[in-house]
Amino acid sequence: MPPAVAAAREIVAGLVADGVRDVVVSPGSRSAALAYALAAADAAGLLTLHVRIDERSAAFLALGLSRGSWTTEGPGGLLPVAVVTTSGTATANLHPAVLEAHHAGVPLVLLTADRPHELRGTGANQTTDQVGLFGAAVRQAADVPAPDGRPGELRDLRAVLVRALAAARGTRSRYPGPVHLNVAFREPLVPPASLGALSSGADEAWVSPDRTLVAGVRDDVGPWPLDPSPATVLVAGDGAGADARRLAEARGWPLLAEASSGAAAGSHAIAAHRLVLGALGEQVERVVVMGRPTLSRPVQRLLARADVEVLVVAPGGGPWPDAARSASAILPGVPAGWWSGPAGDPHWLDVWRGAGEAARKVVADRSSAPGPTTPLAVAAAVAQASGPDDVLVVGSSNPVRDLDLVVDWDVSPLVLANRGLAGIDGMLATATGVALSAARAGRRTRAVVGDLTFLHDVGGLLRGPHEPAADLQVVVVNDDGGSIFATLEYGALAEDAPETATAFERAFSTPHGADLAALCAGYGVRHRLVTNTADLRAELARVPRGVEVVEVRVERAGRRAEGAALAADVAEAVRRVLPRGRDGRGSAGTGA
Repeated sequence: MPPAVAAAREIVAGLVADGVRDVVVSPGSRSAALAYALAAADAAGLLTLHVRIDERSAAFLALGLSRGSWTTEGPGGLLPVAVVTTSGTATANLHPAVLEAHHAGVPLVLLTADRPHELRGTGANQTTDQVGLFGAAVRQAADVPAPDGRPGELRDLRAVLVRALAAARGTRSRYPGPVHLNVAFREPLVPPASLGALSSGADEAWVSPDRTLVAGVRDDVGPWPLDPSPATVLVAGDGAGADARRLAEARGWPLLAEASSGAAAGSHAIAAHRLVLGALGEQVERVVVMGRPTLSRPVQRLLARADVEVLVVAPGGGPWPDAARSASAILPGVPAGWWSGPAGDPHWLDVWRGAGEAARKVVADRSSAPGPTTPLAVAAAVAQASGPDDVLVVGSSNPVRDLDLVVDWDVSPLVLANRGLAGIDGMLATATGVALSAARAGRRTRAVVGDLTFLHDVGGLLRGPHEPAADLQVVVVNDDGGSIFATLEYGALAEDAPETATAFERAFSTPHGADLAALCAGYGVRHRLVTNTADLRAELARVPRGVEVVEVRVERAGRRAEGAALAADVAEAVRRVLPRGRDGRGSAGTGA
């Protein structure tokens, strides 16, 4: 089946599954795959297809169909109606109705067919810039690349459609209105003759109304029964908050909490969880996600598994976190029944706790080993020096990941990190702002960043003589470059193909040789270079006066090997504590 045809059918199946009853189509070539799929759905009685020659009238017809659903659904439940156009001026003719729908809060789904990306800007026929055409008049807009049949493509398309339909209905925002999906298609655009133009083919399940789009994108925290039997973990990403810890402890779930989650503490938090996942992750059957997890590839792989049920608790009206496009349900809060429901299997939690304790000991031994100070030792010292009333601002790249491995708090300090886009931009200015605010509550602020992060925002040290002074201690882990790339595939390539090592060192590691002490002197900021962990701990015990920089120089060479050795040691330690002959669920297994 041509990718365009398969994608069009997936879109139409999603509309049917979401309860869309009416679709208006204007004739055109680039939208042919959608037209055939809609005709098949209409013939099957699953929706009503309306055809109008003029796109402006088509859009207003769709507007009227949605507004008319008030008669059956009531004023708070207008049904989305889709309108389909070909590319070019056809798309622009939707704009008047889009503006009316925007101001009136009417849910329209604008499906505009487009030429593939390689034809844009080439003078190709009926090709213009349709991306963002409706500006602020739509609740959501997405430019969908032309399907090419790659694995997972239809799942990803469905995920885009789920978000668009939720935005059109105002499910999470309580602000319904039009949404725009600009979908590119490559030829061929018609079904093969063997399928028949108006037939759903031998397998008609593609257009069945029983195909759920998502088990639930909820707008309220109503009852949501939760079977206690599946092996469940709670993943707490950035900003999850204390409720993540409370829920894990109420249900007896292992807690895989990122350092900046606000939940990385307590009896259920699993130390070095991203390393423990290698031994126990295959036993997980369900994940409850709170906050926005971004740090760990093992966690992302867990969330992407087809055999794992993923339930996302995402308050607020914005996009929900589901990078793997695998969520089974999206809930705006924790259902009340979850707090008092039956706890999970205690053996499941005990196995994870035992594995976490084994991992914690390995990490602690590695971070306290004699010899030159390591990034892990810096992270451990910072974590141990940060009390419950402190505020810790953590830079992206390795510092936040190192901290994630070493945290062992009964009560977490307030940990803040710019994980919205996880960049290194502006971290010194961010930390200064945090320190100024935290001081009003009598809280001490410390920041830990890498050398590239420090250099990227060294201007953040500048303060005019009339500006309020912040008391802020900045710990800079200086390995003269960007060592995080050594831990990724680029570092692996440099090892496997030595001829790429020079390019890797120059373009990724980016050594700089900058004199941080001289930079601090130029800004009038106290600087202290420490050469061992004992001196670092002494500096961390000081109460800063103004902005102070503590520089810790560490080795960049061997970062990848050190990470692999740590993971191997943790895996071996976990293997030794796992019950022999039993898996993590407490049933007979192959052993470890």
